[in-house]
Amino acid sequence: MINRLSNMMFWLILVTVFTVAGCWGKKDRLAIEPKDEPMAFMTDYASGAIKATGGQQAWMNTKKIEFDTVVTFYKPDGSFYLTEHHYEIYPWSNSIRISAAEPQGKFVWELSKRGSKKARQRYIGDAFPSELYGKQYFTELMLDTTTAPVRLLDKMVAFSKEPKPVKLEGLWYYPINRAAPAKRHGGIEPYWSKAVFYQRAETSLIDMVWFSDIEPGKFLVARGYDYKEIEKGGILVPMKIEIFKTDAPGVLKERLVKIDLK
Repeated sequence: MINRLSNMMFWLILVTVFTVAGCWGKKDRLAIEPKDEPMAFMTDYASGAIKATGGQQAWMNTKKIEFDTVVTFYKPDGSFYLTEHHYEIYPWSNSIRISAAEPQGKFVWELSKRGSKKARQRYIGDAFPSELYGKQYFTELMLDTTTAPVRLLDKMVAFSKEPKPVKLEGLWYYPINRAAPAKRHGGIEPYWSKAVFYQRAETSLIDMVWFSDIEPGKFLVARGYDYKEIEKGGILVPMKIEIFKTDAPGVLKERLVKIDLK
């Protein structure tokens, strides 16, 4: 697969962090209001996923998910790098912003679909391990894992649920496949990665997302654990997320990242 990161024409790299702060300051341009329409035409598996994480009203009331985390990046030599990230996630505009203050300076990563077939990305800073194959995959996995029920409502991609469950790590799941759209004219990569959302057979919770088309022989999976409300009466989100490399059948290999919500 052609390296998606090198082909993206929509990276907008701003000159300074102060410019970023000015653009992303008072008015949050990523936030949009949720609409009732997507909820009216849900598939059974989307409805189950939404119910398992708080219900329709809780999701309709969620314009923005915001939290702080402790992040551990694991290195191939057995060492690790510990840092802190601040997350702002916008379920209904399919957008995420990650920010942190590192020793080498502040960084901000932003990825947004916002109702378009084109990905809009801004990355300031490069505190990122190469084992994850690029910033986009990390940010997109975090977005998909925390907002999986709403992602199943996206109209611009095709989803299909496998009729039979599979057993992974001792639990039964129904795989829900998200097709990756073909490249647009000019070689522009689409926003969405080809992915599989794994939905628990017993509870309908989607707690695992597998990216299967990063590059030949390269696969990543994110797993969510310990789902709880961030706010009383709100949606449920994973209190811990781990990202692993996998092989082609999806068997977990080395752990790359652990994200713990504060």
